[in-house]
Amino acid sequence: MAAVIRLLSPWGFDRFVRDSKAALMGASVEEFNAAKEKLGALKKDPGNEVKLTIYALFKQATQGPCNTPKPSMLDFVNKVKWDAWKSLGSLSQEEARRQYVDLITSLVGEEAPAVAAQPTGSTKSFQTLLISTEDNITTIRLNRPEKKNAITAEMYNELIEALDLAGKDDSVITAITGEVLYFAFQCLQMLKQCAYPPFNVSEGSGDYYCSGNDLNNFTKSPEGGVEKMAKDAGQLLRRYVKAYIDFPKPLIGVINGPAVGVSVTLLGLFDVVYATERATFHTPFSQLGQSPEGCSSYLFPKMMGAAKASEMLLFNKKLTAAQACEVGLVTEVFPESSFQSEVWTRLKAYAKLPRNSLALSKQLIRAVEKEKLYAINDAEVERLVERWLSDECMQAIMSFFQAKSKL
Repeated sequence: MAAVIRLLSPWGFDRFVRDSKAALMGASVEEFNAAKEKLGALKKDPGNEVKLTIYALFKQATQGPCNTPKPSMLDFVNKVKWDAWKSLGSLSQEEARRQYVDLITSLVGEEAPAVAAQPTGSTKSFQTLLISTEDNITTIRLNRPEKKNAITAEMYNELIEALDLAGKDDSVITAITGEVLYFAFQCLQMLKQCAYPPFNVSEGSGDYYCSGNDLNNFTKSPEGGVEKMAKDAGQLLRRYVKAYIDFPKPLIGVINGPAVGVSVTLLGLFDVVYATERATFHTPFSQLGQSPEGCSSYLFPKMMGAAKASEMLLFNKKLTAAQACEVGLVTEVFPESSFQSEVWTRLKAYAKLPRNSLALSKQLIRAVEKEKLYAINDAEVERLVERWLSDECMQAIMSFFQAKSKL
């Protein structure tokens, strides 16, 4: 127990050390799993020492006292982790579980105002998004990790509303990402190395940026039939793309992983796009019997030339992050290991610039082609509605689900 106190006390977590009587009941497996999920809500990094404490308690709770060989002095990272686990001594798994739960709960509670922050003037909460405003940056995080952030009708509507709120709040810039929160990413990566059944570790929101439309949207049988469904979907898509065309502030894409379909085509309407080196960009429209959207039929050829745009929009070529940067779709690519820290440091610097100067300059740039973009959006939506009602499209989507069911 003395070893546990030495590990926790430097960071003010002595309150988590329970005497043996108080810890007899420990924490339930459900509470422990819930704490792991709460880890994904953490936003601020409290430092490597606390992360080592989380790692050590997790190992102790799931595997018991450390009984693995001590890593070499040259294996610095694993040695530090081993030392943290070893310092827990004979602490019981039940007590380690309780301390883990209490520590995560406390960390979430301490930063609750920042995590729960909404754009100024709004108390709106969303089912498919995480919204926060901090350091003059409103961040919209896609939050359907179990579906690789595939977009449903509900998410379309929530994104439209979130963009409207962000455009009216006091923030300087707005960022859209599918990333896991920075601190949670580091902790989850650490925990993945030691998790085993029945303790499953989820990746949070950060594996994909967005996998495009949720094709389950096409499997429903709404009242009014397929034609009404296609018409309604077209109207929703038109409003969605228009929200990007009209967005009044600098809009920055933080592409943390693979992007597919509409999440790629819309990037031409962003002001800056930063991507991790592991991101890919894929627009498999013809494979699904569909056609481009997001004003990409105009912006992609303008941005990268007709031949390169055709490779993507007609022939389904998937681009690496480096290739996307070469053709102008991405502003800059960052190493995976430093992606989040470098990008968010840069965004915080941007957010210190004069708010009105940025907004008015962005609007001046957009005004030159705004009416043209409206017309392109209308034409693309009309063509897509036709495609959705075609036998070719229906057959392609059926083939997709048949292939998926065989996996």
